[in-house]
Amino acid sequence: MKAILYDHYGPPEVLKYADIEQPVPRENEVLIRVHTASVNPYDWHFLRGTPVFVRLFTGLTRPKSPRLGADVAGTVEAIGPKTTLFQPGDAVYGTCTGAFAEFACATENTLACKPETLNFEQAAAMPIAAITALQGLRDSGKLQPNQRILINGAAGGVGTFAVQIAKCFGAHVTGVCSTRNVELVRSIGADSVIDYTRDDFTQSNPQYDLLFDLVGNRPLSHLRRALHPRGTLVGCGGGGPDRSSAALLASMLLQPAVAQFVSQKLTGIFAKINRNDLDALSQLVDTGKLKPVLDRSYPLSETAEAIRYLEQCHAQGKVTISIA
Repeated sequence: MKAILYDHYGPPEVLKYADIEQPVPRENEVLIRVHTASVNPYDWHFLRGTPVFVRLFTGLTRPKSPRLGADVAGTVEAIGPKTTLFQPGDAVYGTCTGAFAEFACATENTLACKPETLNFEQAAAMPIAAITALQGLRDSGKLQPNQRILINGAAGGVGTFAVQIAKCFGAHVTGVCSTRNVELVRSIGADSVIDYTRDDFTQSNPQYDLLFDLVGNRPLSHLRRALHPRGTLVGCGGGGPDRSSAALLASMLLQPAVAQFVSQKLTGIFAKINRNDLDALSQLVDTGKLKPVLDRSYPLSETAEAIRYLEQCHAQGKVTISIA
């Protein structure tokens, strides 16, 4: 089968489009015939091995696994002997190991049945980005009806899901984006939109109950200025590969340190993929409350180009990889 491989850390140029053996599902796994995968910052972090401390998990000097890609949508080809939730032929979506390939294996608890109202490309766009948005708002942000929320990076992969999910919670949503994305963010439900090329949201009068920062381009002191004195800041990475590991690590350490001395809640989110949340997202999709925003699609052989495009941090919604 065809797959995308890498045997050392580096930019997208190190990726190889190659033939490898088809994987065999373990006891509680399913083998998926991949129809579509999608690209996340998660992927280029693994590819580049940055920030450096991720190598404690991925391999110190070279990647432990040569496979790349997590978000997947496809059909079940085969199942392991202890698999009980899925059968061959089922249409599924979720996360797996090595999604940038014709076949990939996934455990049952990271998959759900594909919503009937979505095609495979739309379904593949959802798992990591939509669950990050859901868990960031619901679990880290404790978002409540009628609260005022600002989403910095509202036109990106996580941001487009966050705008829609926040509206499902009954919040008043303000999205921050560039000029070319203002109408897009408004069209998916934002009550107001701030064009960051014209206005600085940290200087505006409203003090938000929740600030969901998906960009990471503003100092913590500026973000706190936009918050209510007892508001919540939820940070989620941000920035492309040009942002140094030292800067990212410093911001990660600063936030919890400052949180001990202020009334505002300062926290972060790292998505935990699970079937219950995938099912919850499917319900929002099937009731018409949530729809993936797609930017562009690349064939499997051009995965390096897809990652390179995502690294520029200007994608409108999600970037996908077409396999079938």
